[in-house]
Amino acid sequence: MTENKSGGHLRITLVGSPIGYSVRHKATVRALGLRRMNQTVTLADTPQIRGMLAKVEFLLKVESI
Repeated sequence: MTENKSGGHLRITLVGSPIGYSVRHKATVRALGLRRMNQTVTLADTPQIRGMLAKVEFLLKVESI
């Protein structure tokens, strides 16, 4: 993950399937707004989003924009 403390935005892409992982991991991916593989969303860089990304970082690609 990139480190951006300036309050910018993050481009998040789902690159791994949450199938076979816990219900909590699946719920976190859904809460980030990701529904299908290779879908990309842009979210604000906040501590709450960073915490969610830390829980499922193995399924995501994160870029700072």
